[in-house]
Amino acid sequence: MASEDECDILISSDWDWSKEVLGEPASKSNSRRLVRVRGIPRVIKSEKAIKYKKLFLSQVSEDDPIEGDVELGVVVWYATRRPDLDVSLIMDLLQETGVIVNDRQIKVIKAYHQIDKENPRSFIGVRKLLED
Repeated sequence: MASEDECDILISSDWDWSKEVLGEPASKSNSRRLVRVRGIPRVIKSEKAIKYKKLFLSQVSEDDPIEGDVELGVVVWYATRRPDLDVSLIMDLLQETGVIVNDRQIKVIKAYHQIDKENPRSFIGVRKLLED
């Protein structure tokens, strides 16, 4: 787990876009389940991932996406130590909400796992990388 100082430095950095999003993100690797639709097996998102996506979409919407290569900074405060630190669902949702054009733009990731039993949330910052 990162120190509070490391997280404070990341949060106070100069980001092109940043937001604190309430809720605990699901680990994408653990957020799939197998169901049958008309007898055909399908892999769909877990209930936790679906709930987090709805919560995220209710808090984030952008009309002017950041283009070009970017750095992503994330501090996730989980309710317990149990979840893996996994920001891939957040990356997908940044694309879906129009913060970035495509999650392939993310070339640098700084992510920290913290605990807040009372208030699970994420700080998310996106910064355009300097072009060569």
